[in-house]
Amino acid sequence: MYLKLDGHNWRHVWVVSDLHGCYPMLIEAIKQHRLDPYQDLLICVGDLIDRGPQSVKCLQLLNEKWFCAVRGNHEQMALDALHTHTFALWMMNGGVWFAELQGTQKQQAVDLFTRCEALPWIIEITCANGVNVIAHADYPAAHYALNQPVDKQRVLWDRDRLRGLMAGEGEGITGADHFWFGHTPLNQRFDSHNLHYIDTGAVFGGTLTLVQLQ
Repeated sequence: MYLKLDGHNWRHVWVVSDLHGCYPMLIEAIKQHRLDPYQDLLICVGDLIDRGPQSVKCLQLLNEKWFCAVRGNHEQMALDALHTHTFALWMMNGGVWFAELQGTQKQQAVDLFTRCEALPWIIEITCANGVNVIAHADYPAAHYALNQPVDKQRVLWDRDRLRGLMAGEGEGITGADHFWFGHTPLNQRFDSHNLHYIDTGAVFGGTLTLVQLQ
């Protein structure tokens, strides 16, 4: 469930918002930031797939040494559908691209989803700016601790904390310096206490947000 990384193993470390198949936008962004695939690391807050035009290309990023991601609710919907052969929920939420694949293309996608089986729910990485915790939607506890049991469903789906913070209520999370989340498309990045919400709706005509942690 948890993956712990030491950011000092890389020159620069970035976190990037939900990709949702927006592969060309990502490539343009990492060119602008001059990411070096031999020295740098990019961590995605999840939702590599669905809604955008190039879900397969985004899944292929999991084969790159310079890229890693936490599990998003869209990856989980896909895995659940493939395991149970019940596709309705995934299809309603942007999974139609998979149904349209044929033959070897579909098998390639299925093979790539095996990489998603190993995606952590939470990444902890120590960087120059302190201890960073990355999860898709929320870290559903008042205090963070490595390997602490938390509700996986809420990690992937919960918006209650964000709603409260945007209404001027709620506090940060203790136990780490920064928390980075995606999941909820916003017009612009939202920061409150030590919590950062960076899904700026790239697939809905917004922008892809990259934040340099180191």
